[in-house]
Amino acid sequence: MKCPFCGAPETRVVDSRLAGEGDQVRRRRECVACGERFTTFEGAEIHLPRVVKRDGSREPFSEAKLRAGMMHALEKRPVSTDRIEAALARIKRRARGQGEREIPARSIGEWVMEELLALDQVAYIRFASVYLSFADVRAFREAVERLEKQDPDPGGSDAGDGA
Repeated sequence: MKCPFCGAPETRVVDSRLAGEGDQVRRRRECVACGERFTTFEGAEIHLPRVVKRDGSREPFSEAKLRAGMMHALEKRPVSTDRIEAALARIKRRARGQGEREIPARSIGEWVMEELLALDQVAYIRFASVYLSFADVRAFREAVERLEKQDPDPGGSDAGDGA
């Protein structure tokens, strides 16, 4: 591995351990030339299925788009990065677990909504308002009312999260 600080071609591994949900290896490395330390993550390269959009077009699964959509919904919400990363990992695992070469965007959107509902109700409503294309305030209100009937803890499940 090339040193990101000085560009030297040789580094040595100082420490290795499992990261994420055990599907990555975190390595602390030290440059032989300059002595700087840095972290790398190693994971298996597994191709995710292509996504079939509503209009029938197809595109590669984009972890960046998935993350951006969830982060946008979770903006300024008290949810820890670890919980968000775990939710993203579960969605990717579900996509791989389908065993299909293509997967409908609708399925991914539903999985995102499930994960957001478990993470934060406000983020769920934010995402749902765009994903489900609420036509007016009444549709928005109905979604909130369904959520209130579903959850006996209107204060939210993240209150003691410390995030």
